[in-house]
Amino acid sequence: MRPLHLGLLALPLLVACDKPVEAPPPPRPALVMKITETATNTEMSLVGRVQPRYESAQGFRINGKIIERRVEVGAKVSKGQVIARLDATDSQLNVAAAAAEVASAEASHALAVAEVLRQRQLFAKKFISASALDIHEAELKASSARLAKVKAQANISGNQSQYTTLTADRDGVVSFIQAEPGQVVQAGSIIVKIADTRTVDVLVSVPESRMAEVKLNAPVYLKMWADQQKLYTGKVREIAPEADTATRTFDVRITLENADTSVKFGMTAGVKFPSLATETAGGVIVPSRAVTASNGKSQVWVLLEDHTVHARDVQTGAFREDGVVISSGLNTGETIAVAGVHTLTENQLVRPVLETQP
Repeated sequence: MRPLHLGLLALPLLVACDKPVEAPPPPRPALVMKITETATNTEMSLVGRVQPRYESAQGFRINGKIIERRVEVGAKVSKGQVIARLDATDSQLNVAAAAAEVASAEASHALAVAEVLRQRQLFAKKFISASALDIHEAELKASSARLAKVKAQANISGNQSQYTTLTADRDGVVSFIQAEPGQVVQAGSIIVKIADTRTVDVLVSVPESRMAEVKLNAPVYLKMWADQQKLYTGKVREIAPEADTATRTFDVRITLENADTSVKFGMTAGVKFPSLATETAGGVIVPSRAVTASNGKSQVWVLLEDHTVHARDVQTGAFREDGVVISSGLNTGETIAVAGVHTLTENQLVRPVLETQP
């Protein structure tokens, strides 16, 4: 009976060891792209904003109260056209007061001249001393100086009376205006901005990694997003010497050479630099997120036909705003993972989800 008891005891142990095999986890989804080209055009395309090359901010040169405004935003104006006017009452009173000061100074000066002439005659007859004559001569000089002073002040008052009218200093279009009748303004406050419509610029922000490709006077091609059928030409006019502290990009201004009436300030323009376009032989652009680093080498995850992924070392080129150039290590027709690459493992089974190539 003893062997029977041992067999009965071993039976539960055998049953416990016979556990069902767990099913393998389902393949995880992986966003992938297929390499379709081995030569990548590195032509730089940017987005810019149309703006005037010249835009003047104008204001009154004296304090005052606005009594009239004659233009609105968007109005076309000519040089010398009246924009707004101030109440001229105080200025006219100042002119009248200055004229009275001049008349008084002229009368005093005439009296001083006559007095000096009499004193000179008396001195010639030895009736007065030289020092007495010198006193009257000095009074004449002081009178002449006072007359010159009040005349200058009268001229200033006359000029200020003309400053009550604000006129356009150039031909153009009103892009900003802040002047309402009854408004009291300070001298120098910006009342209106006038944009010159004859010269149009496009402002673009160039990444610092592409600044070596931008040259002064380089030709460019432009298309307005509002009408992408028409092609415009331009030329690089100005390159900012310092990058923007927030975006780390450089402002580049392009003069639009064949702008027409359909080009409006503030429009969005696509800008291409064809003269700076080059080709990276045997290279391809992939999203930056598709490239990882391992042991100091750049790698991408290549998808095989059995839907497993394998890490492959690649040679990277320039990093651009639209991705990174892979100069060697990838071939036409191969498929790589472009998302979640940091969580992949060697020979991992995935379910590919195709992404179009940028």
